[in-house]
Amino acid sequence: MKIATWNVNSLKVRLPHLLDWLAAEQPDAVCLQELKLEDKAFPQAELEAVGYQAVFSGQKTYNGVAILSRQAPAEVVRGIPGFDDEQKRIIAETIGDVRLICGYFPNGQAVGSDKFAYKLDWLAALTAWVKDELRQHPRLVLAGDFNIAPEDRDAHPGWKDEIHVSVPERDAFRALELLGLTDAFRLFDQAANSFSWWDYRMNAFARNFGLRIDHLLISDPLVADCRRCWVDTAPRQLERPSDHAPVLIELTR
Repeated sequence: MKIATWNVNSLKVRLPHLLDWLAAEQPDAVCLQELKLEDKAFPQAELEAVGYQAVFSGQKTYNGVAILSRQAPAEVVRGIPGFDDEQKRIIAETIGDVRLICGYFPNGQAVGSDKFAYKLDWLAALTAWVKDELRQHPRLVLAGDFNIAPEDRDAHPGWKDEIHVSVPERDAFRALELLGLTDAFRLFDQAANSFSWWDYRMNAFARNFGLRIDHLLISDPLVADCRRCWVDTAPRQLERPSDHAPVLIELTR
């Protein structure tokens, strides 16, 4: 099974890129973030035409998440249960025996801001819910744009003491791992300065001035099944790309 996560930064703009990429990579499931469109505008017919069923939760202009899968989805959940939030950031479904949670984690804007406090509250609510999900679904993948670079090696050396790399954010990432989740990317030897996001400004992609903030955390029963995890930088090189690249894992089953 091949599972991917990709912040497309506007599904309307990036739909041609997505369709071409699906044809080339043939993933079994894809978690999408930052759809930036309402549900009525979701391109369900176009995706069904290339073999994917979709569950989605969108809103105008901001946020929005979706899961595309070749198998019929079951047990769909939208939003973090019990957490009052108008922002569309979470969607989950079961595919076969794998529980897949897709998240667009809050950015946080700046350490100490109101948006940063919301980010930490959101992360706490997510962690409590994922703990319960793991009890019910031992084979679980938490995928998405986490807006957290968990270690110094996940950020360009020039990125210090800022949002995405702060101690509270990294502590929240560790709290998710302590539930029994593993960063699939770190199961394998990876090239230095491997990132998944690059700012549109300052020629950041060409300079590889980036962050690794897109992740797939997998539960303990999936670790032995994980054969590969990588960042596909090819879509970031296209004309009018998302500022994020897809990240993928391959499971033996």
